[in-house]
Order: sequence, then C-alpha cells, then structure tokens
Amino acid sequence: MGITKSELFEKRQNRVATLAKAFDHPARIAILEYLLENKTCICNDLVLELPLSQSTITQHLKELKNIGIIKGEVEGPKVNYCIDEQVWVEAKDIFITMFSRYVKKNDCC
Repeated sequence: MGITKSELFEKRQNRVATLAKAFDHPARIAILEYLLENKTCICNDLVLELPLSQSTITQHLKELKNIGIIKGEVEGPKVNYCIDEQVWVEAKDIFITMFSRYVKKNDCC
C-alpha cells in the first residue's frame, strides 16, 4: 500500500476522509445502525446480531472508536459502546455541507 501523503491536504479534507472511513464497510454500517437503534451495546450483542466472528466485530469496533464516531465505557469485564454524539453531529454537518454544494446543471457531463 502506498503512502497517502495526507500532510499535502487541508486539515478539513483529512478529517472528512477519516470520518468517511466509518462508513466504508458494511459491517461498520451495521454496527452504527445497531447503535442508533439500541443506543448502546457490548461486543457480544453484536456477535448475536451480525454474521461475523467476535474478533472481526472487535476490529471494526476498534476502528470506529479510533475514528471517534463511537465511544466505549468499561463496565466490569465488558466495554459498553455508544455513538459519540458530538462526533456524529460533526460528521452529519460535514457531509450535509459537502453534498449540498452540488447543483445539477443540464450541460454537465
């Protein structure tokens, strides 16, 4: 895999790319949808819901947490995950702003 040269891009562009990674795999979408519906979960909840192994789900949870779109609290031997509301609103605003910049023109390719 090549070097991304992310330092050549604006801070905002790097942030958009990082947030977009949360949505770049169907398992992450399923995890986010589960959290949106259930508000919170532990990894075992997702193992029962998704057709993936616990280790795969754990990797996706780790990536979502690294991105910042979810957060986790330790409750005894378990980690309780939920959407990070502040980052969710940030992502929503960023993507709404980006998508609303497009204006359809009849003479476009």
